Amino acid sequence: MDRETRVFAEGYFRGLRRRLPSSVCRTPGGVDFIEKPDSFSYTDFFKGYLLPNVPCVFSSAFTESWGSRRHWVTPSGKPDFDYLLQNYGDVVVPVANCGVQEYNSNPKEHMPFRDYISYWKEFIQGDYSSPRGCLYLKDWHLCRDSSAEGLFTLPVYFSSDWLNEYWDALDVDDYRFIYMGPTGTWSPFHADIFRSFSWSVNICGRKKWFFFPPGQEEALRDCHGGLPYDVTAPSFLDTRLHPLRKHCSPPLEVTQEAGEMVFVPSGWHHQVHNLDDTISINHNWVNGCNLANMWHFLQQELCNVQQEISEWRNTMPDWHHHCQVIMRSCSGINFEEFYHFLEVIAERRLLLVKDIGPGEVECIKGSGLGLQQTIFDIGRIAEVLASVVVNPDFQRVDTSMFSQRPEDLLQQLEEVMAASESL
Repeated sequence: MDRETRVFAEGYFRGLRRRLPSSVCRTPGGVDFIEKPDSFSYTDFFKGYLLPNVPCVFSSAFTESWGSRRHWVTPSGKPDFDYLLQNYGDVVVPVANCGVQEYNSNPKEHMPFRDYISYWKEFIQGDYSSPRGCLYLKDWHLCRDSSAEGLFTLPVYFSSDWLNEYWDALDVDDYRFIYMGPTGTWSPFHADIFRSFSWSVNICGRKKWFFFPPGQEEALRDCHGGLPYDVTAPSFLDTRLHPLRKHCSPPLEVTQEAGEMVFVPSGWHHQVHNLDDTISINHNWVNGCNLANMWHFLQQELCNVQQEISEWRNTMPDWHHHCQVIMRSCSGINFEEFYHFLEVIAERRLLLVKDIGPGEVECIKGSGLGLQQTIFDIGRIAEVLASVVVNPDFQRVDTSMFSQRPEDLLQQLEEVMAASESL
């Protein structure tokens, strides 16, 4: 990131703070297709898509050097089952049954990868049908479970990835996934975890995407207040079941070809169908551009939990603590872990800057991020943390086990920002 881009971004967020909040984002007229890597810079992506939070599709030229596109795919463009079995046959993988609805998702089981490939072959031979249902290998943590070296190169556009940086630092988990499935497998209507961004590359096969901008999903709720499971189902057209649907714009539809890369913005609900036998690599990620969205989402999630168990507020010991426990089980994170996330990223950024004189800082050489990106990150964390520390529910959280009190960390961040004003 250069200085001009940082200043542009900081001005963008100042403008957001001055603007009246809007619950519904307008649907763009279409999704841009980025053709040539040589003529599309990180700044182009940052200003044109990341900050305004709109989707785009990158051509297959951006991924043509990936090892997975050479090794996982036959010359005819199909999944290379022999190669995959040879390298991953004994790995246990998560598999969802697309033919069974469990709330607004699908039930999952775990099986050896070789068993899933056997099923897939039988599914194809059975004219894409099986008494076992339509099974989809989803959320396989290949990068966590085995070596993914040489399979892909993280695109520079998505390199500011705090979510995976955090989990890598803890050496516990990650949000890097492999999806594989036959024609007809699909992912129900959803928005990505924590209101993260995501990117998805088809190693082979094609996908059909249906995108709805943030806020549009409210018009898709049924008469009971529930979000849809399948926006392509005939029942979705029933205005008695979905009385507000007429107020929702049609979705943005994208057909993603083999090798192409889709950027999924923060908070956009979407539904995805595999039009062919398909393999994709997918990452969820959070950074300074959608950190506030994540914090807003977590506050909403806690509010929902508090409403659900409000009748026990005065009789349940440690009611607020139980709300945090329930929130974590439902959402995967609570306020305590969110602060830990902020603390880890903030401390890693603070290590990259050093005092060079009264009120002056510089970035340590060789850090990889660069001074302007580091300052931008610190500024975004400081703004969100300032909101966190005054939140009444956060103030009930025990933060004594962390290396820094939230107020002390915020002060450090603000001091760095004050010293970097002239940079």
